[in-house]
Amino acid sequence: MTAKLDNAIALYMEGIRDGNARYAVEKYTGDRYTQHSTGVRDGVEGFVEFFEPFIERNPSRDIRIMRSIEDGQHVFLHAYQNMNDGESEWVTTDFFDTDEDDKIVEHWDVIAAFTGPNPSGRTQVDGPSEVTDLDKTDANKLVVRKMITSCLMTGGNASNIADFIREPYLQHNADVADGLEHFAALAQDENRPLNYDEIVLLVGQGNFVATLCKANWDGAPLAQVDIFRLEDGMIVEHWDNSEPVPENDVNSGKF
Repeated sequence: MTAKLDNAIALYMEGIRDGNARYAVEKYTGDRYTQHSTGVRDGVEGFVEFFEPFIERNPSRDIRIMRSIEDGQHVFLHAYQNMNDGESEWVTTDFFDTDEDDKIVEHWDVIAAFTGPNPSGRTQVDGPSEVTDLDKTDANKLVVRKMITSCLMTGGNASNIADFIREPYLQHNADVADGLEHFAALAQDENRPLNYDEIVLLVGQGNFVATLCKANWDGAPLAQVDIFRLEDGMIVEHWDNSEPVPENDVNSGKF
């Protein structure tokens, strides 16, 4: 692991899991800390004022980093959180920007409830996590960018979805079963409720690519994260996470 990945993980583990919010945010962030997490103000004090009460409310905190990606100055983490022995369970997807000293200077996240197995028995966080095929990073990022822009954007045409996804296609969406036919049916529906408007962040490392997109669900703004695993230039596995975009927030917003 690099220092930037270490710092992002430590902010989670030392700051939230271990309950040392101020220590961690002061140690692992840089001269600024611009925040896009719903309800959390920018800066050290914003982090502390949100997470110290959170830690008090949740004395039992099980946090597991399921996947990580490093891409230039950016880090991505896919995490599972279990609060108070199952009282609440969350899936968090986090993007971090870092400075020249590998300290965190900006953070985006999308958080949703963990809902258990989908129709194919997969969860929102299980499955492979090993990063391989480092020489294919740029090519895999291009595949994902083309798939989203040509098939999933508002007004796009998903008739060529099979150019980007191959079987067996493993699906971790809480409501969708494995197989390209199930996803294709949703994507190709002319009345589909979910449409993508803009790719805000796209980070990749080897066989994994993660995106943060401005999207909409029946016109209501949505922050959408997707994680793709690729083999031989084709998407073969998918995880996702989504969160409504608040009309007003204490920071500069989800994006």
